[in-house]
Amino acid sequence: MALKDLKGKWVLVTGAASGIGHETALAFAREGADILAIDLDEERLAETARLIEAMGRRCLPFGCDVSDEATVNALAARVAADIGTPHVVINNAGIGFLGPFLETPESAWNQVLGVNLMGVVHFSRAFLPAMIAAGDARHLVNVASAAGLHSVPNLSAYSASKHAVIGLSESLSMELIKTNITVTVVCPGIINTPIVRNRRALAPSVPASALERLDKQYQAKGAHPSLVGSRIVRAVKRGEDLVLVGPSAATVYHLRRLAPRFLHKAGVSGARSLGYLWSD
Repeated sequence: MALKDLKGKWVLVTGAASGIGHETALAFAREGADILAIDLDEERLAETARLIEAMGRRCLPFGCDVSDEATVNALAARVAADIGTPHVVINNAGIGFLGPFLETPESAWNQVLGVNLMGVVHFSRAFLPAMIAAGDARHLVNVASAAGLHSVPNLSAYSASKHAVIGLSESLSMELIKTNITVTVVCPGIINTPIVRNRRALAPSVPASALERLDKQYQAKGAHPSLVGSRIVRAVKRGEDLVLVGPSAATVYHLRRLAPRFLHKAGVSGARSLGYLWSD
């Protein structure tokens, strides 16, 4: 069910302090929506709220660890008491860990899956019952990645988590087919955000030269995150179930189906070009 008119609708966005989440929150505010902005970084989240309020829209910022189910449930109860049920819930919060699989510790797996996958699970479980009960058109948007369509070397935990988000979204879409809920999964390609270049989330063996190359390549080839935000708005207004946005996303999607062996070779070459492979 499409949500053609967003004016006055409440839209919840996780990871709203920066990158895709920040730009998505602004994009919906420009359409007249009011924003529930969620992030751990409350200082940067305050800037998101300031920009939205400067547009004349309401913004309620909440500091929240999306991987903590109890915290998410408490936030959902507070939202229900303060404003009711949001029309759109966008699960965008995400983190990465750069390094070889054998150098990716269990703690990194727990953190990446906790945010990227279980964050989606927690917010979906917390908000879907009331969204279904509302009866009118509502929208659940899960931000995955082109890395969820075809994995990236030295990014195993991130790739696995995004594959899981796509699978979860597809399952939810089928389960909710007879309800008022539209489920959209978003697969951004190369987007210029710092998620995979976080100096605190990498294995010791990752050379500084690889990080420098990633920075340069993402700045040169990466689309601005506002592109993703605007496409998510369009998807909600049109009731789309899949969004392929940014460099490489559509190409990866179609090659996976039509030429998987070629995609594998091209993926290795592309990863080397971007900086994800720094040795043979």
